[in-house]
Amino acid sequence: MSTPRPESRMYRFIAFVVRNLMFSLCRYDWKGGEGENFPATGGFIAAANHVTELDALTLAHYLFDNGREPRILAKRGLFTSPLTGWALRGTKMIPVDRDSARATESLQEAANQLGDGACVAILPEGTLTRDPDYWPMEGKTGVARIALATRLPVLPIAQWGVIEIMPRYGFPRWPWPRRTVTIRTGPPVDLSDLYDQPHDTATLREATSRIMDGITAELEQIRGEKAPRPRFDLRKHPDYEAKMTDYPPVVRP
Repeated sequence: MSTPRPESRMYRFIAFVVRNLMFSLCRYDWKGGEGENFPATGGFIAAANHVTELDALTLAHYLFDNGREPRILAKRGLFTSPLTGWALRGTKMIPVDRDSARATESLQEAANQLGDGACVAILPEGTLTRDPDYWPMEGKTGVARIALATRLPVLPIAQWGVIEIMPRYGFPRWPWPRRTVTIRTGPPVDLSDLYDQPHDTATLREATSRIMDGITAELEQIRGEKAPRPRFDLRKHPDYEAKMTDYPPVVRP
């Protein structure tokens, strides 16, 4: 396992703090990283499921310790808070203006960083999954726009176990004994037949669906069960609220 050495001292400091924090909270079971499904050189898109607010940290830790400096798309509001904003800016994360015309600028910035060889990490659902059993729901098309524009690999990544540390919309639990967090990366999603297609709604939805299928397939391997079909689609449940603070079913890898 090789750890990158970022040029930025601030990045190295924040990475040191986050890595030690996450190691104190989690026992990791990592699969499919460097030497397996990660490309040997060049940028790629890391697309992962989103169950709890800690997902971004466990994903960043996984990518960093597998030799990549992640650039995570995060909602712009997080960049305005004193501590969180300082950390996000110091590690060159990418602010996203959700549901606004400026969202395109965020996607362009992500594409630019990929062009420089960065690993851009995206949680394609755009928010915590509302699926009652924590399976990935239908994703937003931002990840497809970046993937089709850059033609760089999209690696589907599944995480499981973080909800035992922080429930969805809940508060952190007593951290000891440490919980196991399993992260698994699958082979790149094949989007090659879509590159030269018009990037209209149908093409973007097809690419997004393939990416979510890839993430779901990896999560099925971790959980040892099949996800429900069709996926939960928040667009079909505009009034749905799943601010669940109850304990999830404990599923050990």
